[in-house]
Order: sequence, then structure tokens, then C-alpha cells
Amino acid sequence: MSVSEGAVVNDGGVRRYGPLGKALVIIPTYNEADNIRPIVARVREAVPEAHILVADDNSPDGTGKFADELAADDDHVHVLHRKGKEGLGAAYLAGFRWGMEHGYEVLVEMDADGSHQPEELPRLLTALKGADLVLGSRWVPGGRIVNWPKSREFISRGGSLYSRLMLDVPIRDVTGGYRAFRKETLEGLGLEDVASAGYCFQVDLARRAVAAGFHVVEVPITFVEREIGDSKMSRNIVVEALWRVTGWGVTARAEKLSKALGRKSA
Repeated sequence: MSVSEGAVVNDGGVRRYGPLGKALVIIPTYNEADNIRPIVARVREAVPEAHILVADDNSPDGTGKFADELAADDDHVHVLHRKGKEGLGAAYLAGFRWGMEHGYEVLVEMDADGSHQPEELPRLLTALKGADLVLGSRWVPGGRIVNWPKSREFISRGGSLYSRLMLDVPIRDVTGGYRAFRKETLEGLGLEDVASAGYCFQVDLARRAVAAGFHVVEVPITFVEREIGDSKMSRNIVVEALWRVTGWGVTARAEKLSKALGRKSA
């Protein structure tokens, strides 16, 4: 079992975690010009001590320029300009690298469109004081969604259920993207070989955290459908997730079977 360097295991096997340290909220953007100012303002008000990194994929609507203006006026706001649209996973990986290189010890994933409410971030950070990874969950008691069509809810619930069963992970909301990591947790996930580009990226990190033995906690959140701009969800993203989750599940089962057969023949 892997243990975060931020945690200490005493003789009784109980983990005790150290202080969280500096937090960085990573907000990937692509054509979020109407949302970037409000979401940054809400984060700054909800957790004034946290810093924000806007990871912009060269948005043609000028999101990066607006982010630069915010950064010029506030030393808690930073901007990472990327060459182009490469997917959510790639943007977060770049943000994680930037944050760890700049000394942040807590790294938070958050959408730019307000679906992840910054006002709930203090609860995630409080939970992280006793965990390696905290997931904002729509599907645990107390979690809920607002203004989603039934079709979207069916896809999300079904995706989490399929991932949970296929990968054997004890997480209710495997696909959710509102998360708080300790730096040491990310360092233990093998990010260098993460290839998932879309929302399947979230499933990949969740399964890696469970497999590594990290303590994962789910905190209920209220997920609000965006009011401005277009959703980035697409058929291709769903297909990629289904394909990758199935592949991971089949591979894991084959490895378990091989080990079991090896023990019997030994």
C-alpha cells in the first residue's frame, strides 16, 4: 500500500496527516470568456488564501486574454497558455506539473462554467486534512444535480456504475471532476503514462489512486448545469471512456487470473 508523504502511519496502523500547505485551483478553459471572470471571483471569495491557475487552450474567444487581465490585477491568479485544444486530461496534467514545480502542496480540479461551485471547496479541503484524495460526489447521500436532462443523468450515473463494477473501485462518482489532491498523491499515480484525454481522465486517476492504496474520500456536492456557453461533452468522449474502461477492466481481470493460476501451480 502506498502512503502519501503527507501522512504518517503510527504503530496502530492509523494514518495521521500533516498540514495541507498552499493550494492551487486549476481551471482548464476553452472558449469560456463569459465565465472566467465570475468563476475566478467566486473562488477568490470562497477560499481567499488559495491560488488559481487558468490553463487556457488558446481559446479563440479571448479567454486567455481576460485571464491575463485578472492575473495582472491579482497575484493569486496565474495563467498557463497552451498551444491548442488537446483535451481536459492534457490541460490538467499540464496544470499539475506547473503547480508542483511552483511549490503547491494541494492541487484542485475545477470546471470553469460554475458547475463545480467554489462555495463548496472549503468542505473538500477540510476533508483532505484526513485523506489523500477528495472527490466532490453527485451520487453519495447529500449530493445532487441541478438542471440536468434525464438523458445526461442516465449517462453519468451509468458511466460511474459501469466504471465502478468493471474496475472494482469503491467510488460512487468515478467520473466526477471536482477533486482535491495532495501533491504526494499525484506523485504516486504515475502521471507520466496517463494517456486519457477526455473525461475518462477522471476515471483513470480514480482507479490509479485506489490501486495505489491511497485513502479516497467522497464529499457530497451540488452539481449545477452551466448557464452560459456550450458543454464540452461529446459522443467521442463517451466512446473513449467506454473503450478505455473496458480495456482496463479486462486487463485487470486477466492479471488476477494469471496470478491465481500461478499460485496454484507453484
